[in-house]
Amino acid sequence: MNRLFNKTLAIAFALMVPFVSMAGTKEFRVDGIKVIHRQTPKDVISVRLFVEGGTGNYSKAQEGVESVALQLVMNGGTTELDKVAFASASERIGTTFGSNTTYDYGNVSMTCVKAFWDESWDLFSAALMNPGMPESEFDIIKQQSIANAKNNSSDPDSHLRNIAMVNAFGQSNYGKIPGGSPESLEGLTLSQVKSHWSKIFGKKNVFLVVVGNVDEKDLKAKISKALGNMPAGSLPKYEDRILITEDGHYVEDRDIATNYIRGLMSAPRMDHPDGVPMMVAMSILGDRYFEELRTKRSLSYAPAAFYSRGVLNNPYNAIYISTLDPKQSMEVMVAEINKIKEVGFEDKELADKKQGYLTQYYMGLETTSAQSNGLGLAEMAGGWELADEFTEKVNKLTTADINRVFDQYTKAIKWTYLGKQDMVDADDFKKPKERPAGKNKPY
Repeated sequence: MNRLFNKTLAIAFALMVPFVSMAGTKEFRVDGIKVIHRQTPKDVISVRLFVEGGTGNYSKAQEGVESVALQLVMNGGTTELDKVAFASASERIGTTFGSNTTYDYGNVSMTCVKAFWDESWDLFSAALMNPGMPESEFDIIKQQSIANAKNNSSDPDSHLRNIAMVNAFGQSNYGKIPGGSPESLEGLTLSQVKSHWSKIFGKKNVFLVVVGNVDEKDLKAKISKALGNMPAGSLPKYEDRILITEDGHYVEDRDIATNYIRGLMSAPRMDHPDGVPMMVAMSILGDRYFEELRTKRSLSYAPAAFYSRGVLNNPYNAIYISTLDPKQSMEVMVAEINKIKEVGFEDKELADKKQGYLTQYYMGLETTSAQSNGLGLAEMAGGWELADEFTEKVNKLTTADINRVFDQYTKAIKWTYLGKQDMVDADDFKKPKERPAGKNKPY
């Protein structure tokens, strides 16, 4: 399972990078709207409008409002076409729409075939500029969101993730749940959702990514005509970095068969020189966890260690396990960290990991949807051009690089525990050791 997790992580990052040379991608502005356009020969066209700010766009009391707003824009029809007519028009030409929200951004998307590019763009742009937002569809989305939030609260893994974020980041923007809580969603009104969309839908707060066989001149003309009157809006507000510099733990007692544990540590941003080395180092730690915790000791079916690519402005490293023996599990998890700090990673581990990452990189070339999502994530992380350097950065990595960043960013852990409280005590939440003084090798 951990190997599958690391493979998935590698694919996820591969999706963050440009899949052809920068010559195939251009950035320009149309009437003040930033556009990233990748011309490809594929006749499946993917369009995404990214909305910056994420959970910083709303208060804790209104968490989930952006998720509901984006869903409503894409599913509520327009002022001229009601939901049924809009859905019928899109189904007739095979065009699909979607939305997504997370801690740092949200996006609404469209996927269509070139033969129906004109009709599809008209539907997409009309939904953005003149969303219908009917009360009936709002009620449906709201109830679905409440049901999902309740399921997440009862699901140990989902709930653990949410309380771990609060434990590590407190009352900051990362302490909010992008999809909302049952309580916050219950209080949402259609008026609040409409107001939120009006606030975030502006030229300073969004950018457009288009991938596929689309003529640049035609694209510019379409954007200018359909979106040129988009309001200016305001720049997103981001918090200062919150670094995890002190150890700590939080225990939530729950009578469940398996105990769930998540430890968070600080990490460099992806646009920092340490970003790629950190990601690779944590992936190798995940391989070691699979070997030690599952294969050798049978302490868990799915232990994991990873650099969280899904958070961009306040990134973190995470270690995770679900286990019947939390004491021994945390002891082994930290022991593996300490072993790396003392003797470093092996050259073979890095060589094998490089090959795996680059293999997954090329597997990420398959869909225009993946490319538009990847370009947007790269832009959010510091610039879409950054990702084009990924292959070169991986190839140049040395064990000294990953040893250095691993030691630097594994000095304090914020542990979060969900399970039987009487199975752990404060001493079980181990702290990594400092690297032994006077060590000249391996870095």
